Amino acid sequence: MSFSYPRLHCILPTAIGLILMANLNLSAENWPTWRGDLAGSGHSQENQLPTTWGQQKNVSWRIDLPDRGNSTPVIWKDRIFVSQAIEEENFRGLLCFDKKDGSLLWKKGTTYSQKEKTHKANPYCSASPTTDGERVIVSYGSAGLYCYDLDGKQLWQRDFGPLTHIWGNAASPLIYGDLCIFYHGPDKTNGQLTALNKKTGETLWQYQEPQWQPIKRTDGFKGRDKGGVIGSWSTPILISTKSGDQLVMAFPTQVKAFAPKTGEELWTCDGLNPLIYTSPIFSQGTLVAMGGYYGNTVAVKTEGKGDVTQSQRQWLKVRDHGGIGTGVIKDGHIYSQDGDGKLYCTNLQNGELQWQQKLPGKARTWGSLLLSGDHIYTLSQAGESVIFKAKPTAYQQIAHNQINEKTNSSIAVSNGNLFIRTWKGLWCIGE
Repeated sequence: MSFSYPRLHCILPTAIGLILMANLNLSAENWPTWRGDLAGSGHSQENQLPTTWGQQKNVSWRIDLPDRGNSTPVIWKDRIFVSQAIEEENFRGLLCFDKKDGSLLWKKGTTYSQKEKTHKANPYCSASPTTDGERVIVSYGSAGLYCYDLDGKQLWQRDFGPLTHIWGNAASPLIYGDLCIFYHGPDKTNGQLTALNKKTGETLWQYQEPQWQPIKRTDGFKGRDKGGVIGSWSTPILISTKSGDQLVMAFPTQVKAFAPKTGEELWTCDGLNPLIYTSPIFSQGTLVAMGGYYGNTVAVKTEGKGDVTQSQRQWLKVRDHGGIGTGVIKDGHIYSQDGDGKLYCTNLQNGELQWQQKLPGKARTWGSLLLSGDHIYTLSQAGESVIFKAKPTAYQQIAHNQINEKTNSSIAVSNGNLFIRTWKGLWCIGE
């Protein structure tokens, strides 16, 4: 089955830059996973990215997508991969586009007709794909985890069982060496953090998430379920520490670290609330995990063993300003955004708030921040992007742009261009 889409503004990109991906040895043009690298940092080493654009300004190309979606594109050389559901066809799949003009190269996927709960603003296939340049791996939620080569040939498929949560799922897989790391959740009884052989799909180790228990809530959400909504939509991250690499995942009420090759539990820190949207972020030996909707923020040193709540937790902020999108860290300061479009700058070492600022326009967002040099890019649900300086002393706005299409995605970067996935299309922004 194949199809094509109309293309607009067909101007070939001319900007060429360099991206150095943390923990990966990649060439300049790749953005191989959600937020760009294994650490989920949202950092790009390209510092000549576009700062002004609009519906007709600095648009290299735009193509229509067949249905709505929240996932972020990933990029390898001349190919862009986008996970995509087509709801009327019960289709869950992966689309591959040519980076130079947005033309469709191939479409693969599966049909899944069983009922699956999700939030009305969280379409199926909200997880972003991941690639290592030989294969691309993508989660279709309850329909399973699929691996293809870069020409679309299916290499393997795994079924981890249905996910049953009223808000659906969104955690993206990662490729680490010969492993594929994947969180199958949220689910009250079937949440699993799994390491697979990336070549065969064979399970190498698995952590079974404990069944959620009602607890006294510190956040602001009660929800429909008894005791309030519980669950994590966090994508795990891989960080490099003095004692070796660690796989870190934010679960309801606690953040955990594992040895990525064996699954050994290294440390656990309590303090999170039961509702987690964002992924952890890491810098200068400090790991920060944020809960959603007036959830708690936990900062912890990563060199401890066992329960490190008392010994390694640096600071805890109860009923903090965490949102749905993940923040960035620059020069010892955390820059984050809540769901209503307010920005916060926080000291990494002590948790002290440096400043806060309401963004202009319709700034409600599910998207995560992007850091390029000392510029930070936001993306709102209304398709607005505000760019501001990573400056701990005061908020300094650089630009405010609008493409006027709904989106819950984050920005991807490649060769001096920005790639934005909306509910209607895929945009390539390049000056």
